[in-house]
Amino acid sequence: MRRLEGKRILFLVAQEFEDIELWYPLLRLSEEGARCFILALNEGLHPRPALPNKYVTGRFGTTVPPLVHTEGKRFLLVKLEDFTIRQMDALVIPGGYSPDVLRINSKVLELVRHYASSGKVVAAICHGPQVLISAGLAKGRRMTAYIAVRDDLLNAGAEYVDAPVVVDRGIVTSRVPDDLPEFCRAIIDLLSAG
Repeated sequence: MRRLEGKRILFLVAQEFEDIELWYPLLRLSEEGARCFILALNEGLHPRPALPNKYVTGRFGTTVPPLVHTEGKRFLLVKLEDFTIRQMDALVIPGGYSPDVLRINSKVLELVRHYASSGKVVAAICHGPQVLISAGLAKGRRMTAYIAVRDDLLNAGAEYVDAPVVVDRGIVTSRVPDDLPEFCRAIIDLLSAG
């Protein structure tokens, strides 16, 4: 049984995203029937090589779109200007260096706030919760993240929990790639519960 049939999930990345934190959840959630969309901002503080028309590239070299092009089967690419990006059922923010640039983009922060205020699932892993902090969503919530983000969460008013996954009022957070199974399971559970 595919538990996410009919659900639409938006993945949000910029240059130097954590490769496995994009592709593992995208494949796992699409396996459950979700239609996945990637919004890849060609912006970043650490792009390698720094070429104007370079694909958005993960820290370990995978690109969006991948060089083995699979757009259409497992995912579609969307742009920040597309109205449809506000109509998905969930938003997933992988880590890496990508959140450094996402958290300073006012349109991205408005989009993240839209998902949270609409009661949609918002999920962030590793450094991804930095975007939630900048969107003003951390205060009063139980959250986790990569250990280097712990003090940022505490300073933003969150309760830091050292656990593979923390779910608090529709927001899912996880620490590191080893937590991806629990991260995906939490997203699936929330979305399949309605």
